[in-house]
Amino acid sequence: MTLEHRTVDVTIVGGGPGGLSAALVLGRSCRSVLLIDSGHPRNEVTYESHGFLTRDGIKPFELREIAHEQMKKYDNVTIVDDVVDKVEQETDRFKTTARSGMVISSRKIIFATGLKEHLPEIRGLKDVYGTSVFSCPYCDGWEHRDFPLAVIGNQKDLIHYIRLIYNWSQDLIVMTNGPAILTKKEIEEVESHNVRLVQTKIKELFSADGLLQEVVFEDGETIKRKAAFIVNTGAEQATMIPKDLGVPLTKKGAFETKEHGKTKIPGLYIIGDAAKRFTGLMGAASEGYETGVHMNHEFVEEDWLKKE
Repeated sequence: MTLEHRTVDVTIVGGGPGGLSAALVLGRSCRSVLLIDSGHPRNEVTYESHGFLTRDGIKPFELREIAHEQMKKYDNVTIVDDVVDKVEQETDRFKTTARSGMVISSRKIIFATGLKEHLPEIRGLKDVYGTSVFSCPYCDGWEHRDFPLAVIGNQKDLIHYIRLIYNWSQDLIVMTNGPAILTKKEIEEVESHNVRLVQTKIKELFSADGLLQEVVFEDGETIKRKAAFIVNTGAEQATMIPKDLGVPLTKKGAFETKEHGKTKIPGLYIIGDAAKRFTGLMGAASEGYETGVHMNHEFVEEDWLKKE
């Protein structure tokens, strides 16, 4: 098999708002860009995406389709549907190998790969996640304001998440699926706001057509709820390639970055949820723009000095 070899200024891994925004800025800066995207974003189970100015409520894949269509006029930007299997750092370039066999050589590389969910083992959760059970209230809280809601999950900062969801609905029940990691004072605080705390193990989430109806507990109790927010979706890095290249992870599981998405590896940038754990669509797009501008400034200086 003859491998396809390409040489570009920038390889971008990940085609969400961050990667696409960086590709657009760099393309308009006359840089050759190759963006590789697997076509399976973190929000693919979501019916609508919110909080993105001028596109509020848009379907996730529709947002990408619009971006891909607008990018077609830049013949120096190529978007391919593929998966990156390996990246190697050479003397002054990065060698990226895709699953299709394509090999790309680039001066710089951006990872905008985000996170992937690893949901807790609760029967029926996958049937409702993204339609009536969510993780981000800024994305889905408005549509479920004043609904009978549940907070599902348990962790050290649980009290802060309870306070957050309470902002959208005071008809709230907290279900920790086991003994709550809450202090006595925090439990009293929750109860003082008329929020019920249920520490019994959850047996099943009962739903119809993706819409949550009831939460069934192992002791036989059933509680009706219309929607829920899950405390921790077990999100982990979608790829560990940057770690293989020498970029460390923080205690929170994010890749360690500096300003503009730079890392300790010259020429390697990481943006979006992979670096911040949570940015939202608008935040990711903003980071892509910022990184694209900064990277182009680096190219300008490097190319200028070469000619001296």
